[in-house]
Amino acid sequence: MLKSLLFDRWRWAVLLPALLLALPVIIILASWLEPQTEIWRHLRQTVLADYVLNSLLLAGGTGLGALFIGTGSAWLISQYQFIGRRYLQWLLLLPLAMPAYIIAYTYTGMLDFAGPVQSQLRSWFGWSYGDYWFPEIRSLGGAILMLALVLYPYVYMLARNAFAEQSASLLEASRTLGMTPRQHFWRVALPLARPAILTGMALAMMEAFADYGTVQYFGVPTFTTGIFRTWFGMGSAQAAAQLAALLTSFVLFLLLLEKWSRRKVRYYYQGQKHSAAALRTVGPLRQLGLLLLCLLPVLLGFILPAWRLLSWALANWQRTLNDSFWQLVWNSFSLAALAAVLSVVLALLFAYAKRLRRDPVVRLPVQLAALGYAVPGTVIAIGVMIPLAWFDRNVDLLAEQWFGVRTGLLLSGTLLALLLAYSVRFLAVSLHGIEAGLERIKPNMDNAARSMGLSPLQVLRRVHVPLLSGSVLTALLLVFVDVLKELPATLILRPFNFNTLAVRAHELASDERLADAALPALAIVLVGLLPVILLARSTERRMRGTD
Repeated sequence: MLKSLLFDRWRWAVLLPALLLALPVIIILASWLEPQTEIWRHLRQTVLADYVLNSLLLAGGTGLGALFIGTGSAWLISQYQFIGRRYLQWLLLLPLAMPAYIIAYTYTGMLDFAGPVQSQLRSWFGWSYGDYWFPEIRSLGGAILMLALVLYPYVYMLARNAFAEQSASLLEASRTLGMTPRQHFWRVALPLARPAILTGMALAMMEAFADYGTVQYFGVPTFTTGIFRTWFGMGSAQAAAQLAALLTSFVLFLLLLEKWSRRKVRYYYQGQKHSAAALRTVGPLRQLGLLLLCLLPVLLGFILPAWRLLSWALANWQRTLNDSFWQLVWNSFSLAALAAVLSVVLALLFAYAKRLRRDPVVRLPVQLAALGYAVPGTVIAIGVMIPLAWFDRNVDLLAEQWFGVRTGLLLSGTLLALLLAYSVRFLAVSLHGIEAGLERIKPNMDNAARSMGLSPLQVLRRVHVPLLSGSVLTALLLVFVDVLKELPATLILRPFNFNTLAVRAHELASDERLADAALPALAIVLVGLLPVILLARSTERRMRGTD
């Protein structure tokens, strides 16, 4: 047994890269072995309470906002027939293509004192500064609203599927018991959909914990902004890592809480098939009301910000559409393509190894490596930078002692560091889809191929990869877009004088050059539409029963 473990190439092929991908998270958690007492005393006396409170309020407020918008729109779409419903069921997914930091820039440009909304109000009523009150967009409440507007689709997707899968017999049983439609929603439909809704809410809250661009731009002190300040402002990578470990513990606690909340929740449908409840028809006036209610999140979360970005981009394209912009496009697209290919190759390796070796030696390292998706990009960046900087320092020291030369930075501050961080962050995105695709391939096909003399690697290359082409392409696209939008990890790890669309949009917006930031931001949004369209088509096919 021991000999088979030691000389099994597939187990080692998984174990080594999986541990490498898990290393940043392990190093972050291990940073507490060397506490930075003085810095923590200073943080505790000054800003730590703000970091904790604001992060919790941000995540909690975003989760509640996503819960309210996502569940409400999912119920209306799945239960009522009204004008525009056919289009709204996928239009409600569009805000997923809008990164939170980009929607923050656009709403600031529209709602700030010098923006068109307040300027028009002053023009209409003859007001001047101090004569009226207007809600401050650059605030914790503003950050919660921005994040909820782009993250509610997580709840909407899962809740809509859960509502649509509920049998018509449940509604009929509720009616026989004298329940009104409202009582049926609260007592029957909502409890049945609770596991899916809580999962979507947890995803939205994890994204809120991970956000950097929005809170930094709005000046809200959270863990992510505090990590940057501690590292670059106070010059302590160790203290920044410990802050990152504290943030990671919050995220992991949220994951455990979500699983614990449905530990005893088990709902089953009787029989293999059930008829879906027929859509309820309502009068023209109520149809208009339902249309407006479902259109509002799309309008605020995508249409208005996209229109504002487009108007800025068209007004400034002669100045911003230059060689520098095309260099940003090349940097962003090439980096995203490399990261997507690397993540998908690793996902294929891990998923196929789990298929070949169904034991904890393979399964547990893969699960540990896939944990990175639940960890904020800021945390992963620090977890990558610390070991790479240690390696560079020691290699440089040895080279100087032995050969009298300085090697400088070999790994940290290079594209290799960025690719490692992206692989840690987004491996789970590609792994989930490829594992689902592999499960649909019968083991008999593996046995037939092996009986023809093919090795396991040949079976993967000649049998599974062609059958998994759809899953592989989807995984490539999803990771590509996620990397294109990633901001904090890119800000920390990018090589000197290397910019991407996300970083450049952030820099310009931070300098209050919102109109100049529109073109790179719009490019990110347009590319982000691709997986949303793919997701909408896949969801529609599944709802129609064609999958």
